[in-house]
Amino acid sequence: MANKRRHLGEILYKAGKVEKAALIEAIKATKTTKKRLGEILLERGLVDEEVLHKAIAKQFGLKYVNLDTISVPADVASLIPVDLVRRYGIVPLKRQNGTLKLAISDPMDLEMMDTVRMQAGAELECYIASPSKIRTFLEEDVEEEDTQEEDDQLKHSIDATAAELEQLGDFQAEILKASGADATDDGPVVRLVNLVIDNAYYMRASDIHIEPMADRVRVRYRVDGVCVEKDNIPKSMQPALMTRFKILSGMDIAEKRIPQDGRIKRRIGDADIDFRVSALPANHGESVVLRILRPDAVNIGIEALGFAPDNQDMFDRIIKRPNGIFLVTGPTGSGKTTTLYAALQTLNRPDKKILTAEDPVEYNFAGMNQCQVRADIGLTFDKILRAMLRQAPNIILVGEIRDGEVADIAIQAALTGHLVFSTLHTNDACSAITRLIDMGVKPFLVASSIQAILAQRLVRVICKNCKAEDPNPDQHALKILKISPEDIKKKTFYKGKGCSKCSGTGYKGRQGIFEMIEMNTKMRELAFREATATELRRVAVASGMRTLMEDGKLKIFGGVTTPEEVARIAQSEGVVED
Repeated sequence: MANKRRHLGEILYKAGKVEKAALIEAIKATKTTKKRLGEILLERGLVDEEVLHKAIAKQFGLKYVNLDTISVPADVASLIPVDLVRRYGIVPLKRQNGTLKLAISDPMDLEMMDTVRMQAGAELECYIASPSKIRTFLEEDVEEEDTQEEDDQLKHSIDATAAELEQLGDFQAEILKASGADATDDGPVVRLVNLVIDNAYYMRASDIHIEPMADRVRVRYRVDGVCVEKDNIPKSMQPALMTRFKILSGMDIAEKRIPQDGRIKRRIGDADIDFRVSALPANHGESVVLRILRPDAVNIGIEALGFAPDNQDMFDRIIKRPNGIFLVTGPTGSGKTTTLYAALQTLNRPDKKILTAEDPVEYNFAGMNQCQVRADIGLTFDKILRAMLRQAPNIILVGEIRDGEVADIAIQAALTGHLVFSTLHTNDACSAITRLIDMGVKPFLVASSIQAILAQRLVRVICKNCKAEDPNPDQHALKILKISPEDIKKKTFYKGKGCSKCSGTGYKGRQGIFEMIEMNTKMRELAFREATATELRRVAVASGMRTLMEDGKLKIFGGVTTPEEVARIAQSEGVVED
């Protein structure tokens, strides 16, 4: 079948490298000797090593490289310790854009790939080479050559091999049957799924995306808010791979027509990590996404969120008020939940009763009463909120205000002596006021109940290990951010060069950029009169509110992030100011 990985014997037979009868005998011998087909063929002298490994490259959709034409720069060779290089029989070829090109002889050695990936701190792009040429290469001294020349040699070797292997075709079904492959052996799939999950955790990823394509299964990790393509899994492994994820997350493996949700709990190192899993039917099969719920992601404390000193003082003061609503706004993935949890952990003391209504409850905290929304049985936000008010809480967290009914109850709670935290999806802080009024909340209730509104985004932080001055910051980004020529001359800009600790990206970790409104008399009057978001914003800025863009500039000038990063967030989220 076109979607299945072709059998090694099929490739060799159609290439005219081995006779049919001899191949069938060799395949049968694999059952009694427990050896791989390639080993049998080499032992019997039916193929030579180079022919075999060119066929293996074709089988796995990789490219064959002739090491006789390759030299490795010293800085690349040093990325992997010599003992690992010799233990696994591998050759690092080149590092580019956070990816390490690696010559290997066994594409099934997942343990080796995982170890090398972790050691080098980079993604792998594997090429196949014959073991004898790898051994010969490792025995010789590696001299540094011009990088462009190396690229040309590598490309020439790969292109020549690709042209040669294009002659290979399909094989008859009887050879596949004779191979006697045990399709029930799920050991390799189990190990592969474990590696995918563990790698994502150690890379600090927030999500794992398993995406079936027409000819492969793409694996991407979202690291610091940006998707990074990690691996391509053969299309033939897709059914077993998706089944394994479904079994782990408690989904129905027979149901492939409708979306499903599940959870996985896995111990990694010394921590028990939860994964929220979603399966969605798509053109080429079900797409699976795992959200990694790591406890340390929300236990960072208020100081690590990235507030400027004046904003942090305001934040600390507002969350200690006895009543009112504190709203945090921003798109999905902007860190709203982390900010709210940081506030709740500061307030979580024996003399305070804290109740939360969440959909779903992602993190469990001692001392808080957390309630899971379950719309399937009628346990909605509004019902939970009404019940909460009979529990005599001091502080209430509503995961999200989604409609006017929930907003009305939250406001009534705030007006009757409770401190209410919640989130709202708006582009900026001032739009939260108009959004609540659009939901049907009476303007005088909005004006009297809201204490403060915080809008936020997340920007990537420059890697401390490779941080360096940037004498030529991106002019397009500077123009978007409206950084004046005087500031460009006076200020020092920084960037990350890219290193093993940041996987060559130049960034490691994220911080927030914020704009915070503390409601004053003028803002309450405008809310009562149903003023537009533009009018509200103008008064808020005049009252001292620092906008998202201005807060981003402070982090640029402080060497925390780059103009490109703040401009990226500004353009994608529509916060560029007039």
